[in-house]
Amino acid sequence: MKTTLYIQNLKDAGCEGVILKRLSELEHIKNISFKLPYSTITFEHHNKADIKVVKKMLSKIGYPPFGEKNTLGQKAKSYVRCTAGRIKTKEPAERIP
Repeated sequence: MKTTLYIQNLKDAGCEGVILKRLSELEHIKNISFKLPYSTITFEHHNKADIKVVKKMLSKIGYPPFGEKNTLGQKAKSYVRCTAGRIKTKEPAERIP
């Protein structure tokens, strides 16, 4: 099965790297891709329960799906994780098209 989710707080490649690392640790989740301009993540999974696990992980690391609460704490987590991911990938803060 393939699912696409709109997520909050997705800023740049640093965020993508963090999310990719964490979701790759989950069982049954593979072929993870992003569309940064649309704030979407697409992934393959085995069943509907996997979607709940992904949503829970995204919320935990600061990137809740749209429609879910986006607390100040989640925004701060995503900012810190995104910055750390950017440092690891040596990406600039903004992408130039």
